[in-house]
Amino acid sequence: MNDSWDNDRMSSRRYDRGYDHRRDNRRERDTQFYRRSHKSGDNWQDNASSTHNYENDSYRREHGRISNHSSNDTNGLVMYIDTNSIGRLVGRGGSKIKALESESNAKINIDRNQGENGQTAVTLIGTDDAQQQAKSLIEELLIDRGSMQENEFMRRETDKPDEKNEIDWANFDWSKANEEYEERQKKKWAALAPIIKNFYKEDPVVANMSASKVDHIRKTNNNIEVRHVFENKDNTDEEMKIPNPVETFEQAFQTYPDILTEIRKQNFEKPSPIQCQAWPILLSGRDLIGIAQTGTGKTLAFLLPALIHIDGQLTPRDERPGPNVLVMAPTRELALQIEKEVAKYSYHGIKAVCVYGGGSRKEQVNIVSKGVQIVIATPGRLNDLVQAGILDVSGVTYLILDEADRMLDMGFEPQIRKTLLGVRPDRQTVMTSATWPQGVRRLAQSYMKNPLQVFVGSLDLAAVHSVTQRIYMVDVEEKSDLMHQFFQEMGPHDKVIVFFGKKSTVDDIASDLALSNIDCQSIHGDREQADREQALEDLKTGSVQILLATDVASRGIDIEDVTHVLNYDFPRDIEEYVHRVGRTGRAGRTGESITFMTRKDWHHAKALINILEEANQEVPEEVYKMAERYEAWKQKKDADQSFLRGNRNSNGGRRNYRRT
Repeated sequence: MNDSWDNDRMSSRRYDRGYDHRRDNRRERDTQFYRRSHKSGDNWQDNASSTHNYENDSYRREHGRISNHSSNDTNGLVMYIDTNSIGRLVGRGGSKIKALESESNAKINIDRNQGENGQTAVTLIGTDDAQQQAKSLIEELLIDRGSMQENEFMRRETDKPDEKNEIDWANFDWSKANEEYEERQKKKWAALAPIIKNFYKEDPVVANMSASKVDHIRKTNNNIEVRHVFENKDNTDEEMKIPNPVETFEQAFQTYPDILTEIRKQNFEKPSPIQCQAWPILLSGRDLIGIAQTGTGKTLAFLLPALIHIDGQLTPRDERPGPNVLVMAPTRELALQIEKEVAKYSYHGIKAVCVYGGGSRKEQVNIVSKGVQIVIATPGRLNDLVQAGILDVSGVTYLILDEADRMLDMGFEPQIRKTLLGVRPDRQTVMTSATWPQGVRRLAQSYMKNPLQVFVGSLDLAAVHSVTQRIYMVDVEEKSDLMHQFFQEMGPHDKVIVFFGKKSTVDDIASDLALSNIDCQSIHGDREQADREQALEDLKTGSVQILLATDVASRGIDIEDVTHVLNYDFPRDIEEYVHRVGRTGRAGRTGESITFMTRKDWHHAKALINILEEANQEVPEEVYKMAERYEAWKQKKDADQSFLRGNRNSNGGRRNYRRT
């Protein structure tokens, strides 16, 4: 990224655009030593044990002497950045720092003499708002290069800089500190107004269902299964009871006619499988884990009870400290999709905002400051606004972790845990996921109270059965010709998403198609947010029939009439394959998935066979052979490694071979 581009970027005030989910993934890790551990080569666990060393260091910096500042009375916000990034901050001829000062109305002083460990002190002088604005702009300028250190700290100038308040960490009583913290937290939450969670009035028909009738409804709705996730002997009989499923919208919302009116506007015929079981649970105020593939109505399953929950609280909306409902989503595309879904339902003036990296931070802050009841957010931007004091999550009483498995895959667990520290513990919590890995179970056990798990289909990884999956064994050189042949054979109403492994390949193919007068759009992490949104809109409206994408689009993109998915490159893991396939065959439609598989993809063959067989799809004979060859190679490799380890051990740790 050259200087002239950055200057244009500064002058046009477009810091928030082009800010993809990779930045969200790096932003403000839950523990401030995370990036340090990466750079040093230490693993997370080893470094985590020395947390108090960082805290000691941070405390000394917080209260230590701050030198080389002007003697005026204005307190300065000091941030430390990598010394190697100072040139990027200043810009050619000081152009960048001048633009930053103009944008933020803060004075930015760089003190090259003050700093340590390869960092330089940057002091921001001005009003609190100006300082925070300058801080955010500097972060957004440098974060994409990894220039901001995760262990940077902010501190105010002290009135008495010569005083030092050291903590004797060797004799520090951690048990007492933890007890005091827990006590403060209890007092904090006890001071909040009580919340109402149970809004369910069971329809008599539903209440009087026989056990065989309940089993029939669940079996005919894609084999719904409901169970308690965690054993708890202290559960009451009421807590152990599993609500019966509903068969109609009226049975679920008979006492909420305005909700029924909004549902009828959408022309839905009946609840989806996840909805018919999730609504009675959520309206009853219970915690829920919903396991179902994408495109099965999960968003509406948690959204409608959320609207009722917001409207039913006793505290007037203008007296609530912040939003009542918080939805956390892994990608900006999914967050924006949820926002659009919320916008379809006008219920008693409830307002929602989507906050995500890449959108205008200033605009998002303005909307949040005016007061909203629902916040839909990606973890990075959410943490940004919470830490800046702009968004208060202490009033959140209904929490949704959407696509929790994806958030953990992307490394967002630290941000999730950090945010949940500020959310009241007696909230109602909803978690949705397409799979049920150990990480999701751990998160559920930490933050949910006696949750019920509803899963549709199977807990095993499986692709949607409405999609025909075709696998073609090809050489790498054949891919381009086969893809162009597919484009030539597309019908007038066909739409395809073509998935690639690299962003550069997306750009190259897009250029080639443009030269061939083939209309297409593209989406990947390096494209600006406005361009990504336009690409999706063009495919939805039919302006283009072809969307080229990386895995940023494999989840959370809900375009109902996509007829085909073409996997130009095999995905990095089988879970991603399943989610790519799920981009078609949505909302009761059928679809087709075409995958180019090469010899280098042989390590995916066994898992792919399981997916294909589960969905009763044809498995090419070559894929079976590929799986056998890989297993044989793997066994031989393991045997060789075991042999070498045995030789080293028998020779006192020395190799018993020599170079010839």
